[in-house]
Amino acid sequence: MTRNGKNHGHRSEHLHRRGRAALQGRVGRIKFLRASAPAVRRILHAFILTAAVFLFMGASDDSARFKDLGHRMMCTCGCGQVLLECNHVGCQSSEKMRNQLLAALDKGGNNNDDLILQGFVQEYGPTVIAAPTTTGFNRVAWIMPFVALALGIAFVVYVVRSWKNRPAPALADGIVIPRGSELDEFRRKARKETDL
Repeated sequence: MTRNGKNHGHRSEHLHRRGRAALQGRVGRIKFLRASAPAVRRILHAFILTAAVFLFMGASDDSARFKDLGHRMMCTCGCGQVLLECNHVGCQSSEKMRNQLLAALDKGGNNNDDLILQGFVQEYGPTVIAAPTTTGFNRVAWIMPFVALALGIAFVVYVVRSWKNRPAPALADGIVIPRGSELDEFRRKARKETDL
Protein backbone atom coordinates (compact mmCIF):
# COMPACT_ATOMS: atom_id res chain seq x y z
CA MET A 1 0.00 0.00 0.00
CA THR A 2 2.78 2.34 0.83
CA ARG A 3 4.32 1.61 -2.45
CA ASN A 4 1.06 2.35 -4.27
CA GLY A 5 0.53 5.35 -2.03
CA LYS A 6 4.01 6.56 -2.82
CA ASN A 7 3.46 5.88 -6.47
CA HIS A 8 0.11 7.58 -6.32
CA GLY A 9 1.64 10.61 -4.57
CA HIS A 10 4.42 10.76 -7.12
CA ARG A 11 1.94 10.46 -9.94
CA SER A 12 -0.26 13.09 -8.36
CA GLU A 13 2.68 15.44 -7.98
CA HIS A 14 3.72 14.73 -11.55
CA LEU A 15 0.21 15.47 -12.79
CA HIS A 16 0.11 18.59 -10.65
CA ARG A 17 3.40 19.78 -12.21
CA ARG A 18 2.15 18.99 -15.69
CA GLY A 19 -1.09 20.82 -14.99
CA ARG A 20 0.78 23.79 -13.60
CA ALA A 21 3.14 23.81 -16.63
CA ALA A 22 0.19 23.53 -18.96
CA LEU A 23 -1.58 26.32 -17.09
CA GLN A 24 1.53 28.49 -17.23
CA GLY A 25 1.83 27.72 -20.93
CA ARG A 26 -1.75 28.75 -21.46
CA VAL A 27 -1.29 31.90 -19.42
CA GLY A 28 1.86 32.68 -21.42
CA ARG A 29 0.00 32.16 -24.68
CA ILE A 30 -2.89 34.33 -23.50
CA LYS A 31 -0.44 37.07 -22.48
CA PHE A 32 1.27 36.76 -25.86
CA LEU A 33 -2.06 36.90 -27.69
CA ARG A 34 -3.17 39.90 -25.66
CA ALA A 35 0.12 41.66 -26.36
CA SER A 36 0.04 40.86 -30.09
CA ALA A 37 -3.71 41.43 -30.55
CA PRO A 38 -3.43 45.13 -31.54
CA ALA A 39 -0.79 44.28 -34.16
CA VAL A 40 -2.86 41.40 -35.52
CA ARG A 41 -5.94 43.61 -35.50
CA ARG A 42 -4.07 46.32 -37.44
CA ILE A 43 -2.86 43.81 -40.01
CA LEU A 44 -6.39 42.45 -40.39
CA HIS A 45 -7.80 45.98 -40.81
CA ALA A 46 -5.14 46.83 -43.40
CA PHE A 47 -5.95 43.66 -45.33
CA ILE A 48 -9.70 44.39 -45.29
CA LEU A 49 -9.11 47.99 -46.35
CA THR A 50 -6.83 46.93 -49.22
CA ALA A 51 -9.37 44.36 -50.42
CA ALA A 52 -12.16 46.97 -50.28
CA VAL A 53 -10.09 49.50 -52.25
CA PHE A 54 -9.38 46.98 -55.00
CA LEU A 55 -13.02 45.87 -55.05
CA PHE A 56 -14.41 49.40 -55.31
CA MET A 57 -11.71 50.53 -57.72
CA GLY A 58 -12.90 48.00 -60.27
CA ALA A 59 -16.55 48.82 -59.64
CA SER A 60 -16.21 52.55 -60.26
CA ASP A 61 -14.02 52.17 -63.33
CA ASP A 62 -16.92 52.54 -65.77
CA SER A 63 -18.43 55.52 -63.95
CA ALA A 64 -15.03 57.25 -63.89
CA ARG A 65 -14.60 56.60 -67.61
CA PHE A 66 -18.14 57.86 -68.25
CA LYS A 67 -17.40 61.11 -66.39
CA ASP A 68 -14.04 61.54 -68.10
CA LEU A 69 -15.39 60.94 -71.60
CA GLY A 70 -18.57 62.93 -70.93
CA HIS A 71 -16.46 65.95 -69.95
CA ARG A 72 -14.31 65.59 -73.06
CA MET A 73 -17.31 65.91 -75.40
CA MET A 74 -19.65 68.79 -76.24
CA CYS A 75 -23.44 68.60 -76.44
CA THR A 76 -24.63 68.94 -80.06
CA CYS A 77 -27.84 70.84 -79.26
CA GLY A 78 -26.06 74.15 -79.82
CA CYS A 79 -25.83 75.17 -76.15
CA GLY A 80 -22.02 75.21 -76.25
CA GLN A 81 -21.78 73.20 -73.02
CA VAL A 82 -19.90 70.05 -72.13
CA LEU A 83 -22.03 66.93 -72.61
CA LEU A 84 -22.44 66.11 -68.91
CA GLU A 85 -22.99 69.78 -68.03
CA CYS A 86 -25.83 70.44 -70.51
CA ASN A 87 -28.65 71.76 -68.34
CA HIS A 88 -31.41 72.19 -70.91
CA VAL A 89 -34.61 70.64 -69.66
CA GLY A 90 -35.57 67.79 -71.99
CA CYS A 91 -32.48 68.16 -74.21
CA GLN A 92 -32.82 65.39 -76.79
CA SER A 93 -29.20 65.57 -77.95
CA SER A 94 -27.53 65.17 -74.56
CA GLU A 95 -29.81 62.31 -73.52
CA LYS A 96 -29.15 60.44 -76.77
CA MET A 97 -25.40 61.03 -76.56
CA ARG A 98 -25.23 59.93 -72.92
CA ASN A 99 -27.06 56.71 -73.77
CA GLN A 100 -24.68 56.10 -76.69
CA LEU A 101 -21.72 56.67 -74.37
CA LEU A 102 -23.08 54.22 -71.81
CA ALA A 103 -23.69 51.64 -74.55
CA ALA A 104 -20.13 52.11 -75.84
CA LEU A 105 -18.74 51.61 -72.34
CA ASP A 106 -20.87 48.48 -71.82
CA LYS A 107 -19.37 46.84 -74.93
CA GLY A 108 -16.29 45.81 -72.98
CA GLY A 109 -12.58 46.33 -72.51
CA ASN A 110 -11.60 46.28 -76.20
CA ASN A 111 -13.38 49.61 -76.68
CA ASN A 112 -10.79 52.13 -75.47
CA ASP A 113 -11.47 55.83 -74.93
CA ASP A 114 -9.92 56.98 -78.22
CA LEU A 115 -12.08 54.58 -80.23
CA ILE A 116 -15.22 55.78 -78.43
CA LEU A 117 -14.34 59.43 -79.11
CA GLN A 118 -13.54 58.60 -82.74
CA GLY A 119 -16.97 57.00 -83.12
CA PHE A 120 -18.64 60.17 -81.81
CA VAL A 121 -16.49 62.30 -84.18
CA GLN A 122 -17.59 60.16 -87.12
CA GLU A 123 -21.25 60.52 -86.18
CA TYR A 124 -21.40 64.15 -85.01
CA GLY A 125 -18.32 65.75 -86.55
CA PRO A 126 -15.13 67.15 -85.00
CA THR A 127 -17.04 69.81 -83.04
CA VAL A 128 -18.23 67.12 -80.61
CA ILE A 129 -14.77 67.04 -79.03
CA ALA A 130 -14.42 69.67 -76.27
CA ALA A 131 -10.70 70.24 -76.86
CA PRO A 132 -8.85 69.89 -80.15
CA THR A 133 -6.50 66.98 -80.55
CA THR A 134 -2.78 67.63 -80.71
CA THR A 135 -2.24 66.39 -84.26
CA GLY A 136 -2.03 68.19 -87.58
CA PHE A 137 -3.72 71.57 -87.86
CA ASN A 138 -5.16 71.19 -84.35
CA ARG A 139 -1.64 71.46 -82.96
CA VAL A 140 -1.55 74.99 -84.38
CA ALA A 141 -4.84 75.72 -82.58
CA TRP A 142 -3.16 74.78 -79.32
CA ILE A 143 0.07 76.72 -79.98
CA MET A 144 -1.20 79.95 -81.58
CA PRO A 145 -2.83 81.52 -78.49
CA PHE A 146 0.43 81.19 -76.58
CA VAL A 147 2.45 82.55 -79.50
CA ALA A 148 0.06 85.52 -79.84
CA LEU A 149 0.32 86.20 -76.10
CA ALA A 150 4.13 86.12 -76.20
CA LEU A 151 4.22 88.43 -79.24
CA GLY A 152 1.79 90.84 -77.53
CA ILE A 153 3.91 90.99 -74.39
CA ALA A 154 7.07 91.54 -76.45
CA PHE A 155 5.36 94.38 -78.37
CA VAL A 156 4.22 96.09 -75.14
CA VAL A 157 7.73 95.84 -73.68
CA TYR A 158 9.20 97.32 -76.88
CA VAL A 159 6.73 100.26 -76.88
CA VAL A 160 7.32 101.04 -73.19
CA ARG A 161 11.10 100.97 -73.64
CA SER A 162 10.93 103.17 -76.71
CA TRP A 163 8.84 105.74 -74.80
CA LYS A 164 11.26 105.64 -71.90
CA ASN A 165 14.37 106.08 -74.06
CA ARG A 166 13.07 108.80 -76.37
CA PRO A 167 14.92 112.11 -76.21
CA ALA A 168 13.55 115.09 -74.32
CA PRO A 169 11.47 117.46 -76.44
CA ALA A 170 13.45 120.29 -77.98
CA LEU A 171 12.36 123.76 -76.91
CA ALA A 172 12.55 126.93 -78.99
CA ASP A 173 15.73 128.99 -78.81
CA GLY A 174 17.80 126.10 -77.45
CA ILE A 175 16.39 126.24 -73.91
CA VAL A 176 17.32 123.09 -72.00
CA ILE A 177 15.15 121.85 -69.13
CA PRO A 178 17.35 121.02 -66.14
CA ARG A 179 17.03 117.65 -64.40
CA GLY A 180 17.51 116.29 -60.88
CA SER A 181 19.18 118.50 -58.25
CA GLU A 182 19.52 121.43 -60.66
CA LEU A 183 15.75 121.50 -61.12
CA ASP A 184 15.21 121.33 -57.35
CA GLU A 185 17.55 124.32 -56.89
CA PHE A 186 15.56 126.39 -59.41
CA ARG A 187 12.32 125.50 -57.65
CA ARG A 188 13.74 126.58 -54.29
CA LYS A 189 14.87 129.94 -55.72
CA ALA A 190 11.46 130.49 -57.36
CA ARG A 191 9.63 129.86 -54.07
CA LYS A 192 12.00 132.21 -52.26
CA GLU A 193 11.45 135.01 -54.78
CA THR A 194 7.66 134.60 -54.87
CA ASP A 195 7.26 134.48 -51.08
CA LEU A 196 8.74 138.01 -50.64
